[in-house]
Amino acid sequence: MRLIRFGEKFDERPGVLNEQNERLDCSPYFEDWNSAFWANDGMRQLEQLLSENEQELPRVAADARWAAPIARPGKVVCIGKNYQAHANELGEDPPAEPLIFMKAPNATIGPYDTILIPRQSLKTDWEVELGVVIGAEARYLSSPAESRACVAGYLIANDVSEREFQKDHCGQWTKGKSCDTFLPLGPWLLLADALADPQNLELTLDVNGERRQTGNTSDMIFGVDFLIHYLSQFMTLEPGDLICTGTPPGVGLGMDPPQFLQPGDEVRLTVAGLGEQRCQCLQA
Repeated sequence: MRLIRFGEKFDERPGVLNEQNERLDCSPYFEDWNSAFWANDGMRQLEQLLSENEQELPRVAADARWAAPIARPGKVVCIGKNYQAHANELGEDPPAEPLIFMKAPNATIGPYDTILIPRQSLKTDWEVELGVVIGAEARYLSSPAESRACVAGYLIANDVSEREFQKDHCGQWTKGKSCDTFLPLGPWLLLADALADPQNLELTLDVNGERRQTGNTSDMIFGVDFLIHYLSQFMTLEPGDLICTGTPPGVGLGMDPPQFLQPGDEVRLTVAGLGEQRCQCLQA
């Protein structure tokens, strides 16, 4: 099953994408795909609704905006340098343990929205990633084997990054990761039971039609199950939280010479089974 959201900003509504790729409006029955939905047996209720009344659900207008497929996360936990080749292109050793940083949840936008290049930015970069949405509380898990039961689903995430803010302005990475519009998500959330192996997914990213990133989640240093288990030792992961699992090689910072996003650029991302994202860049 694929969950979507639609509608203008601050008026987004929950829906599903059926096998015919029609968007169906679930807002008469559910408030949103948010923490309360996952925590209160929402999936069972949704499955029952679709089995009994799918044909009765309103169709979403073709021109309705695609929103991020989940409501604003409670927290966004990101993993740095989680692909060996990405660490190599930055001239750095891979971490011995997951390198964790946070990204502001209000950076979230839809899969076809505009990425705003911040004022005074000279180094806005791209990062295609597998995003993992938490569906059940994960706290002090005893082993990585327990992690999969805590996953709601998977989506495409672009961990847009301003490298000067991130590296040259003192402090942690958060300020270079949390600018407005720096987290395009979607177009849909593929539910966990529809994906047998999150560690074998091809990822790509193009800028203006030119391939920049190609990778596979099999190349992660720390896989999804390990990451959830590891994070649960330091913080409680709650339903609706998002984990961005790291990016493969090909970021602008790693090019020779480095290249960064400019107003008018188009960024296209794909992850196998999770659809395609296209965002245009404009100056803030």
